[in-house]
Amino acid sequence: MNWSIRNPLATGSDLAAGIDRRAFLKTAGALGLAAPLGAISATSLFAQAAAPATELKKVKFATNATAICLAPVFVAQQHGIFTKYGLEVELVNFGASTEALLEAIATGKADGGVGMALRWLKALEQGFDVKITAGTHGGCSRLVALKSTGITKLTELKGKTIGISDLASPGKNFFSILLHKEGLDPVADVEWRQYPGELLQLAADKGEIHAIADGDPKAYFWLQDPKYIQIASNLDHGFENRVCCIVGLRGSLIRDDLPTATALTRALLEAQDLTVAKPELAAEAFLPQAPKDKTVADLVGVLKDQTHGHNPTGADLRTEIALYAQELRDVQVFKHSTDPQQFADRVYADVLTA
Repeated sequence: MNWSIRNPLATGSDLAAGIDRRAFLKTAGALGLAAPLGAISATSLFAQAAAPATELKKVKFATNATAICLAPVFVAQQHGIFTKYGLEVELVNFGASTEALLEAIATGKADGGVGMALRWLKALEQGFDVKITAGTHGGCSRLVALKSTGITKLTELKGKTIGISDLASPGKNFFSILLHKEGLDPVADVEWRQYPGELLQLAADKGEIHAIADGDPKAYFWLQDPKYIQIASNLDHGFENRVCCIVGLRGSLIRDDLPTATALTRALLEAQDLTVAKPELAAEAFLPQAPKDKTVADLVGVLKDQTHGHNPTGADLRTEIALYAQELRDVQVFKHSTDPQQFADRVYADVLTA
């Protein structure tokens, strides 16, 4: 399923009103503007940027149309941010098929994508020619249970069964890490049982599983039902400032066309800034992909429960990748021979200061 740019020149005033100083400076830097911040208005900057003098660079970008945490990608498309950076972006929906998505990027069928770090990192350990250029946000994975189970904390899951949508899911990987930190063996002390995503609640109702590890928006809306409780998420237990999703670009794009890699990364970071400033724009952009009974207000609630202002790059992102690599090695997802820092150095590419 593809999406095309809609009205890329119609929203300059919205962008000017919602953008913050950091995004403004990114834009000014990308355009090579030497004037001080006070010497040029945001409105005039967007007017200049919205009409590139040169032909737009065509880019294919992979995403998951069902993941609300990736709504900023649709913001960049619908509100002309990609266009401003000289890009004509075709969005390609790969859903949660990580292997297909990364293979498409590595082989040039797509130029980049955004996905969950704990779904991508194991595949990157195996050698895909895809480089991480930025983090986009934190949050969106939750471990929930029916209140009737009496389970309120991680240590009470010993001997219990956790439902997951697939055995390589980021939820399984992340909550394995948390269980390990709480002194449980995520392999021996709990059972992970796979169900199609739409059957996880039914399995919990029937008592076949004691908890569910899944992502937003589903998990967020489950918690609106008072019979559910959140045991943990990827924004607690010391992970409050850890990135969840990352930008990955094909290695050959970075090597052969660094300006495009830089423009694409900057555009995505600016879309994150706009999502923080005006989450309703991101909710509206995502609404066609949302469950049919959800409103813009519902989706804004989900977005505000995530940390879309946490967008690490450079040394900060390398540190977060290395921490994940160490933790994945601790729970036997990564090979014991993988050096976490060397892995982080290998899979991260600095396209913003090079």
